[in-house]
Parts: sequence; structure tokens; C-alpha cells
Amino acid sequence: MRFRLPIVLAATLALVAPAAPAVAAPSGHPPSPLVFGACPADIAQPFPALTCATLQVPIDYKRPYGATLPLLVTKHAAKDPSKRLGALLVNPGGPSGAGAAYAGSLTRPDGTGFTRLQPAVLDAYDVIGFDPRGVAHSAPISCAEPTYFPTPQPDAESPASRNALWNLWSGYADGCGEKVGALLPHLGTDNVARDMDRIRGALGEQKLNYVGFSYGTYLGSVYTALFPQRVGRMILDGNIDPTPADVWYQSGLAQAESFQKRFDSYLGWVAKYDAVFHLGSTGNEVRAHWDKTLADFRTTPHGVVGSHELIATAAVVMYSESAWIAFTRTLSTYVVGGDDSALVDFAAPDTSAEGEQSTALFNAVICVDSFWPVSKARYERDAARLAKVSQFAWDNIWLNGSACRDWPVPNHTPVHVSGKGLPGILMFNTIGDPATPYAGALKLHKVLRSSVLVTERDSGKHCVFSNSRALVNTAANDIGTKYLLTGELPAGDTSIPGHALPVPTPAALKASIDKASLLER
Repeated sequence: MRFRLPIVLAATLALVAPAAPAVAAPSGHPPSPLVFGACPADIAQPFPALTCATLQVPIDYKRPYGATLPLLVTKHAAKDPSKRLGALLVNPGGPSGAGAAYAGSLTRPDGTGFTRLQPAVLDAYDVIGFDPRGVAHSAPISCAEPTYFPTPQPDAESPASRNALWNLWSGYADGCGEKVGALLPHLGTDNVARDMDRIRGALGEQKLNYVGFSYGTYLGSVYTALFPQRVGRMILDGNIDPTPADVWYQSGLAQAESFQKRFDSYLGWVAKYDAVFHLGSTGNEVRAHWDKTLADFRTTPHGVVGSHELIATAAVVMYSESAWIAFTRTLSTYVVGGDDSALVDFAAPDTSAEGEQSTALFNAVICVDSFWPVSKARYERDAARLAKVSQFAWDNIWLNGSACRDWPVPNHTPVHVSGKGLPGILMFNTIGDPATPYAGALKLHKVLRSSVLVTERDSGKHCVFSNSRALVNTAANDIGTKYLLTGELPAGDTSIPGHALPVPTPAALKASIDKASLLER
């Protein structure tokens, strides 16, 4: 996934319409059964246990017999047919997360034999991934050349940069209208949910069993509204409040402070290891070094990295602790040794074609999903307010959602999630999640009255269930596994201890990190 800040937008809406009733559009001819075979090389090579199939779905569900687009669907077959319970669809989040490969990430053993989904789940379920419409192998979209965005980007906090940044993102929106064309109005979450039901039908399943993370919780909640009678066992982890008509706008407002709180806790972790990093023995001492570094890069960018790129990278690092050691090591090298090469390499922006495609789809979904402000002054006024408590405020505005002000197609009226008529749903959230703050989980939990919420205490990581071995919470995995195998939920809302934070041992300090894995759960 492309390095991206969470959405932080603020303003009043020009227009708020009532939420649309949850109506599942007719889907045309029943889908043909999926025929699985070889996968594309970029999936087959890292995940040889996966097989692949293509499903044609309507571009426009209001014209179910019209033009179609292909979805790539992957399968990790249940290992014990005698224990098979059905199919389990997974979504990694995003929007713009490539879910076809994600089925492989959840099922492939690491070097110790550990799998993120427990062996009993892999025995009982066909784990199904898919690239949502517009993503990766499913008719990917692009709005501009990969070099469209300047490197470094203009200083987000500077008033002198604002006209240039508005023009930059307005031009990007125009490019989406020109290059994506007739597909652009049909990339919203409501249609992705309808695609999921087509996948369910093509698999021959009566119910949809589903695990969704982050944005995948919003996708799952929309599915419950459109197809409540087809909901099977459902896990939602890292939850988004689906109730506002301006869902992504409101989500972003909450994220500004939550990312700052998470960053503050990270500074405290750095201070604990002053003997290793030499950045100070208190959070305030570490903060002073960070603020000076940020000011240095703001005054004089270092190659392709300026203050915007540093802030964006710091935000991504806050999603989990998997890169804390590596990121802090590069910061220490710059502060203590005066060598900027490691930090610049770590924070260098993604200028690949895949990165631009991710940006395109991300905006295509959020811009049509909900209502957005139309006044520049409203964005800027609220960013200024948020900047008093969060260093992430200004950069968030430009990186996520500013294109929606000039989006070339109308937004959809958001689906109303009522929570009625649903089976038991299992929810997870950390208490300090920066990307999907805990307050949003409480709102969704209230809407999904049949749900049980499991809270990871003393944690600021994004998402809880089925993490990688280094970040695993065994209590969460045991609860989720029991539910998937038996349908049994905890007796009521409960909490579990937080997972262990990384320790900068000599071996950990020497290890390199793949920047593509910074969002690894």
C-alpha cells in the first residue's frame, strides 16, 4: 500500500441529505460458479498455495445486464475437507487495499510455521481474497502519471503553499474524470459490497462469512445493511463509525488528535531506550529532537524529502510498532551523527505507478462515498484549529480528501446502516488506535446491536486480530478463532491485555525493514 496519511478533513457541509435506505440493487444474471486455477505471477510467486479465478460483475448495478468488469478472486482451500465450514472472505482495508494477495498473507506460514489465521481456521475454511473494483488485478484505475506529484511536496503548513496545493489536487481530480471516465461514479463502497455478494453467490455459499480490517469494517457494515439476511459469521477489526452522512469527513476529524496521541506515546517509548538511540531520556527531550529535525527539513528539504514527507512517514509508522526500531534508528543517525541518508531513504515518497493507482482508487472511493465540504476556507479554518493539538492536521488535509472538493462526479447518498436483523458479530479495537479511534468503534457497536466488542487495553496499534507473530495478541486470536469455528461470542463486551512492544536488541537494530510492510499488522 502507498504511504498515506489517514484522512483529516474539517469543514461544514454544503448539503446534507437524508441517508439512503438500504436497498440491494438487482444484480443481473446469477453469477457462474468460480473456476479456480493459476494465479498471476505477482501473487503465485509469494503465495503458491493460492488459486485464482475471475468473476465478471456489473459496472453499474442499476443496469445489471449491462457492461461488466473483472474481479480477481483468490482461494486458500480448507486443509481438512471433513472439517470444512465454508468460505471466509477477507478484506485488508484501504480503500485501495489489494485483497487478493491478502488471503496469502493471512494463510502463509512464516519461518517458524506461524500463520496469522490459526491452523484450526485454515482447516475449516476456504480463505477467500479479492481485489476490489478499480484495484490491482480488478480493472485498476489511474488518474495521472506517477510523477504528477512534486517531490518534495510543498510545505503543508505554509500559507504561501496553499494555492499551489489546491491547484495540485484539483488537477488530480480533473485527471480522474478524464482518465477513468464512465467507471468513476461506480467505485463506491456500496458497489464493492454488492460485488462481495456476487462472490458469495459464485462460491455457492448461502451466507457470507467475513473478516474485515479498518476500511473493511465500513465495507462490512454496508454489506450488513444491503444484505442482512446473508450475513454469516463476521469479524470487524479497527472500526469506522458508519452513521454520519459525511462519514469520511467525520472520520478524519477524529484522526487528527488520535495520531498525535499515538505519536506522543511513541516518543515515550523512544525515551525508554535512550542508551540505544541517544535521543533523550524523556518524551519532551525526544520531541525536541524531532521538532528540530522537522524544522530542518521544512527550511531546507533534503533531496525528495521535506517536512510533508517526514510527517507522512511518521503517521504510517504509527499504524503498528513493526517499524518503530528502524524509523528511530534513522532519526538517531541524523540527529546524533548528522547523516541524513538513512532518514531520506526511509521517508522517500512512493513514485511508482502502483502508488499512483492506489492514490487514485483511494480518492475515487472516499469522494463518492459521502458528502464533502466545498469551501476552501472551511478546510483551512478547521486544519488551523486541529493544528493547535496535532502536527498531522495540515498534511492530512492535502494528502487525503482535498481532491473531493472538486470531484468530477456526484457523491452517492450513503447507505444507512441500521443493524437490524443480524446474527452475532464480533468486533475488535485497540483503545488507542490512531487510524480508527475507539470512539468510532463504540458508535458502530451501538448500531450493530447483536455485536460484542473486544477491546485491547494499553495499545495504540491499528487492529487486533490475526496480527503477525511479532505483534500477535494470543487472547484476541483465541476469541476470534472460537467464534469462527463455533459461532460462539464472549458473554458480553470484554477487554484483553495489550501486546508486547518491540525491544531494540542488537539483532533488531541490525535488521532491515521492507518499506512496503510498514502497515503490516
